[in-house]
Amino acid sequence: MTESRLTDARWLALLCLSRMSFSLIFTVYSGILPLVREAWGMSSTQAGLIQSAWHLGFLVSLFAAGMISDRKGARWTFLHMSYGAVASAALFALLADGFLSALILYGLAGLCSGGSYTPGLTLISERFEPHRRGRAMGFYLAAASLGYALSLFLGSFIAPTAGWRAALAASAAGTLLGLTLGAWVLRDTPNRVSRHDRAPAQSNALLEVWRNRPARLIILAYSFHAWELLGLWAWLPTFLVSAMAVDGSVRPGNVGVGVLIAGLCHLLSVAGSVFGGTLSDRYGRTAVILLFAGMSAACSLIYGWLITAPLWLLTAVAIVYNLAAIADSSVFSTGLTELVPHRYIGAAYSLRSVIGFGMGAASPWVFGLTLDLAGEQPGEPRVLAWGLAFSTLGVAGLAATYFTWRLRCAVESQPLAGGLR
Repeated sequence: MTESRLTDARWLALLCLSRMSFSLIFTVYSGILPLVREAWGMSSTQAGLIQSAWHLGFLVSLFAAGMISDRKGARWTFLHMSYGAVASAALFALLADGFLSALILYGLAGLCSGGSYTPGLTLISERFEPHRRGRAMGFYLAAASLGYALSLFLGSFIAPTAGWRAALAASAAGTLLGLTLGAWVLRDTPNRVSRHDRAPAQSNALLEVWRNRPARLIILAYSFHAWELLGLWAWLPTFLVSAMAVDGSVRPGNVGVGVLIAGLCHLLSVAGSVFGGTLSDRYGRTAVILLFAGMSAACSLIYGWLITAPLWLLTAVAIVYNLAAIADSSVFSTGLTELVPHRYIGAAYSLRSVIGFGMGAASPWVFGLTLDLAGEQPGEPRVLAWGLAFSTLGVAGLAATYFTWRLRCAVESQPLAGGLR
């Protein structure tokens, strides 16, 4: 197969559009959560467990995608796993109708959705040189944030009028569009398989990655980052709806407004991924991670305690919070490719996925459990409950900062950003 006839910019733009379309399914549940939590009679723990089931399935999917990419190539993996993403999203939209069915079907959707993530990052690392790679990966992760925002915007308009199932159907249609775009943009892209007959077995590849001290540190930092970010995304719309019921600035139960604000935060955080990746190309990977990880940890530790604050203040802080929390995501992904040999990139992403999304999968459940234990009830939010719940995210943010600092101090981190670290 010959090299793609598309320019780098056009190739990246179309691949990003594909990723954006696949990402609609990622946040659709958090957008309809204020509605289905009441309709299905769920506790906060049950509501968080459904989101955790998605993340658990997603981490298995990412692990499989990374390992399959090493054997079959990133392009092959991206396209073949996309069919499962389309089918599982449709099943969730059509059949979910309660706690148990949603738990199973949303988990299945997560299990089939990793093909557009790690293989996409590998495709970008194959095409772009290191001095442009951070920015390119920033755009790719920004495309996902745009998809998250679009899903919440659609939900804010569709769910209050046509119902939550119509919002699920709209997000499921996005996966079909993602498959169509992906197949077209990758039609001339080579499918590169870097492993050879004498390459170590997959278990040995994972062990080699873990023995790589700087790679291990960046994976641990990313894992705590994932805990903070995925918990924020799962519960922000519900928090905003609860906050509006407290301060009286809008009618209680106005789900559309709360979800719309959360969607706005996601939309503005698109700039965070590109900005963070671009800054890391210029000033170093760990320097940028330390800046934004510290900012997001601070936001996590204070945000829940502000639930009785005016809505304009909650919105402003949420925007900064989302920008900081997402800005270092692309930097973690870029840095990992610079710390392990190319033949181990798939294994490195797989290991990162298992640890990172394994921890991230627990985050929404722990958040909801904290709300229940602290006595929060729908329509009667308590400052203590939300303050403690968001603090569980803040502790993870501080841990991400700590492991990043250790990485920066390690002499083995010299390859990062061409020596900038």
